[in-house]
Amino acid sequence: MTAKRTTLADVARRAGTSTAVVSYVLNDGPRPVSEATRARVTAALDELNYRPDRAARALRRPRRWRHLGLLIPDVRLPLFATLVGHIETEARHRDHLTLIGNTAYDPERELEFAAAFVDSGIEGLIVVGGANGRATAELCRQARIPIVWVHNNRDHVDAGMVGADHVQAGRLAAGHLRGEHQRENIVFVGGFTAEEVEHGDRETVAQRYEGYLSIVGTAAAVRIPTDLTASGAYRAVSRHLADGPAPDGMVVGTYAQAAATLRAISDAGLRIPADIAVVGYDADTANAYAPLRLTTVQQPIDDIARTALSQVLDAAGTSQPADTLPEPFDVHLSVGETCGCTPDRTASEPR
Repeated sequence: MTAKRTTLADVARRAGTSTAVVSYVLNDGPRPVSEATRARVTAALDELNYRPDRAARALRRPRRWRHLGLLIPDVRLPLFATLVGHIETEARHRDHLTLIGNTAYDPERELEFAAAFVDSGIEGLIVVGGANGRATAELCRQARIPIVWVHNNRDHVDAGMVGADHVQAGRLAAGHLRGEHQRENIVFVGGFTAEEVEHGDRETVAQRYEGYLSIVGTAAAVRIPTDLTASGAYRAVSRHLADGPAPDGMVVGTYAQAAATLRAISDAGLRIPADIAVVGYDADTANAYAPLRLTTVQQPIDDIARTALSQVLDAAGTSQPADTLPEPFDVHLSVGETCGCTPDRTASEPR
């Protein structure tokens, strides 16, 4: 059974006015409405959780497509590209076309995309790696559009998050190097303060660093701060290796820094994994033919994508309380050669 959509007539009855007046309030015209009447209509809209039927515009089309907004930090990265693929495919099966915007973790760009998508008539918005949570949430609240946060949200709002357990991910990466490979001097590569990182996934890195700390301990922890770019990681790791004794293990906080870190180690004349064992995050598991396959902690992207899509499309105009959202998803280790393991390449070959 599908819940009956609240109509203008329902709102008008609740507010004690006409459907025309409700329309004037929703569209800010063309006729003026007194403040007292506007307040009654607004209260009725909130009480009934009214959402405009934007699909009515598509009544004359062969197929009545609705539209979903998806904001993503960088579609070029494997994690986000895979999320986009899962969400777009599943949304299409539910008669939704996906509008995609790359935010680059830029708060102004995020709000700009969100406003444009709202104006275009989206039925819901999924924000991956939010950088302007309060403003984007308020925009969607005023437009009565469901919003779901995925992966992380810089400007926390009163809503749950659909994503992986990044603290567990930090523990898993450092724990593998310590437990399986007996590495004692493990450093962490990545920045997470506003001074270090302007536009980047610093919240996730901070959580992964917390997990790393739980394994190595505060006294033994060493962090190589970066701006989370490839060039920044290369410079920072190269400088660290030139300034003193090399560590015997590295946890690289984001996938975007992984290749640069491996190159910096190699350019310093050190061997991977014999001298320095490396574990990263969120690699492209379909790429099994690099000279050294990166050992990474992976997120269950299909589960995350499916859950986020269900939350926003099944919301039916209601705001989902945080305690109804799933607990953070567990992560798993995808074994490559950079940590010292010998994986079975055929097990992950694309088919």
